[in-house]
Amino acid sequence: MADHSTTQAADSEGLQALTEDRMRMWTGFTNATLYALIFVVVLLIGMAFFLL
Repeated sequence: MADHSTTQAADSEGLQALTEDRMRMWTGFTNATLYALIFVVVLLIGMAFFLL
């Protein structure tokens, strides 16, 4: 039988790197969504102020 301990260690490191990458992607996505939402709210308030 083959020894799978080195394969599991390599998979664990790869999984950890993948998880960290996805966490950075998710954080960037949520920040971009938050800033877009804030921009839209400020834009709508500005339009209401100047148009009414």
